[in-house]
Formats: sequence, structure tokens, C-alpha cells
Amino acid sequence: MTNQEILGHIDHTQLKPFATWQDIVKLCDEAFKYQTASVCIPPAYIKRVHETYGEKLNICTVVGFPLGYSVTAAKVAEVEQALADGCNEIDMVVNISDVKNGDFDKVEEEIKALKKACGSHVLKVIIETCFLTEEEKIAMCHAVTNAGADYIKTSTGFGTGGATIEDIELFKKHIGAEVKMKAAGGVKTKDDLVMFLEAGCDRIGTSSAVGLLKGEEAKEY
Repeated sequence: MTNQEILGHIDHTQLKPFATWQDIVKLCDEAFKYQTASVCIPPAYIKRVHETYGEKLNICTVVGFPLGYSVTAAKVAEVEQALADGCNEIDMVVNISDVKNGDFDKVEEEIKALKKACGSHVLKVIIETCFLTEEEKIAMCHAVTNAGADYIKTSTGFGTGGATIEDIELFKKHIGAEVKMKAAGGVKTKDDLVMFLEAGCDRIGTSSAVGLLKGEEAKEY
């Protein structure tokens, strides 16, 4: 797998709460230079990035991030504003409390509401695997599939753990044929990037891919 093939699956990410405009510009310039799948940035920067880079970049952002417990109406409003500002892809965090309470129908309805707001735009659903049991992960595979989301995503990168190959293998067994997979968090080496892609992931969310493929040490996501 070539470096360029890998980069074509990377959501080049900068979601630190103290990210400056200079940080965002560096991210976007790298994404354009190396042709990553997208840039994943805080919602507050979408409009400025879109005005600066136009259609040169595929802009992704996060909703209900990173804790997931915003009410559905607030998440829908976030989606609508992000799309209006020029975003193309949404990575939403599920209500993890609802998952832990076993309210899987409620979680599914929220995902449906956000997918409706997204329309033809891509919706990725972060289930934050580090907080879930295997049974809960399987239930979320079914909820994401039934709700019509485009991707299931392992992690925010802000929890107690990131993507594991075991979770990706579990996803593969339980998601629908139309649902793609995104791994995020815990990607430390080029071998990790290749491993997740060869396991069937379509996207990897990381701030480190460009550096890793240039031989630099991985940074925290």
C-alpha cells in the first residue's frame, strides 16, 4: 500500500480545544498538499476554512463532541449550521448515556434525525467503544445500520482508549453492507494505518498520518 493510497483514506484532524487559526491553516495546507480524504476541524472554523480554501478541501466536522450528551435538537442545529457554513461530512457522537441505559431505540432515532438533516452529506457515527461492552457495541452496529448512517466510527480520541483491531473485526460482523468503518485514536505507526485499512476501514481519523508517512513521531490525536 503506497503512502498516497493511505493518505486518500485519512481524515486529517485538528480538534484540540486550543487550536489556533495557524494550526488550522497548517492542517489544511498539508491536507491539500498530500490529498487527504478530508480535514476534520472544529465547527467554529468551518466558514473561515471554506472561504479560504473553497472547494479545494473536503471539510469534515464534529457534532455533540466529544461527550455526546447534547439533546437531539441541539445536535440537529449543529448539523444544519455546519452544512450552511460549507461542511460536507459530519462526525456525530451518540448519547453514550442512552447506550449505557440500553435505550438503543432512542439512540437510533437520534441518528436518523441527524442523517435526515445531513441529507446527501456523509454522516459518521462515533460510538466511543472504550466505554462500551461487546453487547453494546453490537447493538450500536445495528442502530447505525438501521438509522441509515454512512459510517460507524470507533472513537473521539478524547476518551480512555482509541481504535482497536478487535473492534473493527466486531463491526465487520454486525454492520450492514452499506455501512463503512472509520478508526480513530490510537494510531501510532504506519503499520497501524496499514493494519486498519487492510482490516476494512475506509477512513482513519488522525492528526499524525502526514507526519508518520514522513517518518516523524506520532502526535496525540
